[in-house]
Amino acid sequence: SRVSPRWPLGEGGVLARAAVAAAPERDCYIVHEIYNGENAQDQFEYELEQALEAQYKYIVIEPTRIGDETARWITVGNCLHKTTVLAGTACLFTPLALPLDYSHYISLPAGVLSLACCTLYGISWQFDPCCKYQVEYDAYKLSRLPLHTLTSSTPVVLVRKDDLHRKRLHNTIALAALVYCVKKIYELYAV
Repeated sequence: SRVSPRWPLGEGGVLARAAVAAAPERDCYIVHEIYNGENAQDQFEYELEQALEAQYKYIVIEPTRIGDETARWITVGNCLHKTTVLAGTACLFTPLALPLDYSHYISLPAGVLSLACCTLYGISWQFDPCCKYQVEYDAYKLSRLPLHTLTSSTPVVLVRKDDLHRKRLHNTIALAALVYCVKKIYELYAV
């Protein structure tokens, strides 16, 4: 996981937990960069984890290190999803575009790549509350958030998105690629 499970619960920890738990109906939560002692990074991680689980529509991450780590985590998850879909599609459509004698040289490795990425996504990202969020770049949407109250000039803003259709798409394509690969391997080696 990208966030340490150790959370010191000093005064700030209790207050942060109460603030996140008390207002799940609000649209925006801000993880402020306020250093209250030596465990500030752990406190920021704890606040972020609580905000993700409270399912806020927008989460603004002011601390640079945690914001960058979270944005990278989301980018890697997006990359695995896209690789699953593109490699699976290549696996399924290559036999239609190339002669059958040569298509398996491209379709089988593409199918294995699709399955590997889908499996890795399923193990590492699928149950992480962070996978429900994307980094928001839209200037209009950002202008509607209370970013003027921040001390950081480069916060990371997360927006909650429904990923049900996205997960269904990449699981369906990976499953179809698996079926194709098993069938093709059987045909190649059963003869």
